[in-house]
Amino acid sequence: MIGPPTFDFRPKTPYNAAVIAGPSAPIKTPEKLPSREAQIPMKPSFKLLGFDHVTFAVGNAKQAAHYYQTVFGFDLAGYRGLEQGDRQTASYVLKQNHVQFVLNTPYRGESPLNESLKKHGDGVTDIAFHVDDAVKAWEHTTKHGAKSAFEPRTMEDDGGKVVVSGIHTYGDVTHTFVERHHYKGVFLPGYAPAKSRIKAESTGLLFIDHIVGNQPDSEMENVVRFYENIFGFQRLWTVDDKDISTEHTALRSVVVADENETIKMPINEPAHGLKKSQIQEYVDFNSGAGVQHIAMSTNDIVFTIKKLVENGAEFLYVPKTYYDDLSQRVGVIEEDVKVLEKMGILVDRDDSGYLLQLFTKPVQDRPTLFFELIQRKNARSFGKGNFKALFESIEREQARRGTL
Repeated sequence: MIGPPTFDFRPKTPYNAAVIAGPSAPIKTPEKLPSREAQIPMKPSFKLLGFDHVTFAVGNAKQAAHYYQTVFGFDLAGYRGLEQGDRQTASYVLKQNHVQFVLNTPYRGESPLNESLKKHGDGVTDIAFHVDDAVKAWEHTTKHGAKSAFEPRTMEDDGGKVVVSGIHTYGDVTHTFVERHHYKGVFLPGYAPAKSRIKAESTGLLFIDHIVGNQPDSEMENVVRFYENIFGFQRLWTVDDKDISTEHTALRSVVVADENETIKMPINEPAHGLKKSQIQEYVDFNSGAGVQHIAMSTNDIVFTIKKLVENGAEFLYVPKTYYDDLSQRVGVIEEDVKVLEKMGILVDRDDSGYLLQLFTKPVQDRPTLFFELIQRKNARSFGKGNFKALFESIEREQARRGTL
């Protein structure tokens, strides 16, 4: 562990609590990824089993649910609102394979969700982890310095019981711990089954690969220490402004992960450049730290991108020159480079394999949250070789917005 810890995330009303409850120094870049045995982090007293779900605050959950069904191919699986006795929040549960999103909209002006919407706009309020013991998860993390969002509580209905608890992390984001006990209901107790009224066709999204958090300048290391201290996460991957920069902007990034690398959390901060970094633009429009993007895995990125484009998703533009020396940069790959060029898909290689990825434009009017589609061919890294092309594409969008 790096110590002593300095994190002190302020306690605040978690934006999703009522919904869950029911009515720095420069970072040196390693030449290659550390081995899984390279670091021996402190083991927590509970097991992290993966991402459980991601909760969003949105201005109109009914319309947002339609967007995620028609564009991203999610199925509407559950609902809770006035009909279930909830007088505060309308909630829609969307699923595609192992990806679960929950969209929340407040009914009343005094709802804490309206504070989130006013400050941040539509965006992520909670990243939930599936755990074997939500009580131990809360006890362990709060003992090691995390601020409690809500204490452990048991929820039950005909589908069984679920134990949940929660802590605060960076910005106004929380982590909910979910212990399901073989729960057979649609999502959580209190949610009713729901079915899409439209034909939502899968776009091949399988699971959440990683979730990226943007921090204000000089706050990245504190957040990294937070995950190291309370979860025993290890540093999987690091880059600094010498690795990720253009003529105008730069960033620093550390990826922390659990020992099995099922939960990966890149943490970014802006670095000084001639113009405003995309990270700083995010922090400005989000009014502080928050979730920048969610990366979702696919086994066929060509199919996924094709479907998403047909459905109306907007992606960052990749210049044709990116593909001129692609074979020299990444070596032999299975995919047809001409097809990748036509679709703007990026490729990068590390010591373990290669990956293919592409990024959407922001999915709301504020230039904040966006999504990444990623297909890993054994690669463990995050596309360092693509960052220059990606940054230049984002800078073109910033210039169009007048925020560069």
